[in-house]
Amino acid sequence: MTTSPDPIAPSPALAQLALLESALAECRTQSGPATALSDTARAQTALLAALPPRYAEVLHGLLDRLESSALFSEESCSFSQKDLLDSLQQWADKAGATLRAAG
Repeated sequence: MTTSPDPIAPSPALAQLALLESALAECRTQSGPATALSDTARAQTALLAALPPRYAEVLHGLLDRLESSALFSEESCSFSQKDLLDSLQQWADKAGATLRAAG
């Protein structure tokens, strides 16, 4: 007897996207370290494997800039951490839409 997948359980990619979004929200609200968010995002291999390759390129570029911004104060950095977090949220929104459209 084979069991069918639970229709309520999210796919591994969607579960990892939720984890990334949770880390992003924590970074925003608690001013958590950018490195923790970056480490969490980079560890989501099922998520990145389920998306077109360009998503990984964009995500890694945003994370590289986020890590760099954490090394400097807001005033001395050429890009703001808030703007990078906004861009990461936009990436997550688009990734979620892509995953849901793929079914």
